[in-house]
This record gives sequence, C-alpha cells and structure tokens, in this order.
Amino acid sequence: MRFIKTIFSALFMMCFISISSWAQGDRYSMFVVHEDQVKENMMDKHHEADKKIIKAAKDQNLKGTEWITFVADDNRVLYLSPIKNMAELDKNPFEDLQKKMGDEGFEKLFDSYANTYSKHGDYILRLDSELSYMPDGMTTTPEGEQYRELTFYHIAPGQGKKAEELARSVKKLYAEKNADIEYRLYKSGFGTMGDFYMVAVAAESPEHMEQKRKKTLELTGEEGKAIFDEIESTFSNIETVTGYIKPELSYVNN
Repeated sequence: MRFIKTIFSALFMMCFISISSWAQGDRYSMFVVHEDQVKENMMDKHHEADKKIIKAAKDQNLKGTEWITFVADDNRVLYLSPIKNMAELDKNPFEDLQKKMGDEGFEKLFDSYANTYSKHGDYILRLDSELSYMPDGMTTTPEGEQYRELTFYHIAPGQGKKAEELARSVKKLYAEKNADIEYRLYKSGFGTMGDFYMVAVAAESPEHMEQKRKKTLELTGEEGKAIFDEIESTFSNIETVTGYIKPELSYVNN
C-alpha cells in the first residue's frame, strides 16, 4: 500500500479528458484506488504491514486522508480513498505523518510490504449516485454487511450509451419492485485500461448474498431476466470478485 511512493501529478497533467466533464453536481463521488496483487502465502505479512500503517496513523492522529480496505478472495487488496477533486492528487496524504515520524521511521513502515505483492498500481473510480440503487441512503459501508460482491462490466468501444441505458433500466425495475439487493455503481476513470462499470453489492456473508439474489430474482421475474440477458449480450466481458471489507485494516477519520 505504497500511496506515498506513487507520484500522481505527471499522469494527471497529461490527461486529455476535461476535469469539468466529471464535475456534474452531486452525481459523482471520486475515489483513488490503490491495488496490491499479493503473492501466494504472503497475505499475513501484508496484513501485518497494513496494521503498522494503521497504528502509526492513529498514534499520530493522521488527518486529511482515510481509506477503506477490501481483501478479495483472489489475493487482491484494494484501498479506496475518497477525494473531493483532481487537485487533491497533487497532495501528499502522508506528509504530516512523515514529519512527525521522521524519514527513517516513516520509510520503515512501507518497507514492511517488501516482497509481499507481485504487482500494484493506482486508478480512479467514480461512484455514480444517479445509477446506484440505495433507497435507504447512499453509504459505502452498510452496517453489519462486510461481505462484498464486485461485478465488473467491461464496455466495448461504442457501447457507452447502451450501457448507461441498461443501468437505468435495472435501477428503475429494482425501485418499482422494491428489490432487496442494493448496489453502488462505479465508473472507471484515470489509470484503468478500457471502460467499465463496477457494481458493488454488500451482504453479511455469501449465504446472505444468495438469499438476497434469490428474492430479487423472484421479484423481478421475466422482466428482470430479459434485462440481464441483454446485459450479457451487450458487455464485452463480465467478471465478479468477492471478498470482505476489513475494518481492522481500514483508517476512517471520526
């Protein structure tokens, strides 16, 4: 989780997409995602390194940044940090922590991750409140539901408009049927190859997720089946990642 090691500025100064096209009122919330692809049998060591960062952040009362940690069943670890705008990418979120700890102590924190992952990188996701279905209020951390199912719908070139139409159809149907499954829809941003939607669904456990899915399928019936058949034929690739949000590995300012 080497946030401090990554220099975002150069990448985003070269971007060709207007920042203003992202600023559409309250529709979007932006997140920087750092992803570590952890090596086999190295997850425990990786978690220990995470805990050292969390302890240091709490001991030094780190302000100005926070992150939620998701550990996937396929050994990926994702850290989601909210940002208000692109300008925040020019800031060092750990600057205050580094000053308080000193360079040597600070570097040792991140050295703890050495040899624990094979690849890592950073990208941006945009949470789209207009296409998400959260009738009880938008939250990324529903109480008591740490299990996650993340489905990536990869959008082929020229299919962006169709993808959005389908997303609106699903939300409309779920709202009409008062569906049990709630979800947040994220759109890909800078740092990703190709376009995709990521749909995040929370539950207490895999079993609870299946209960929600079964009830929703019963509610939406043939109409729902027709929409999802069209989704499968429209998106170039669909992949699902499961895992858990880890509060003990997350840092959230109170």
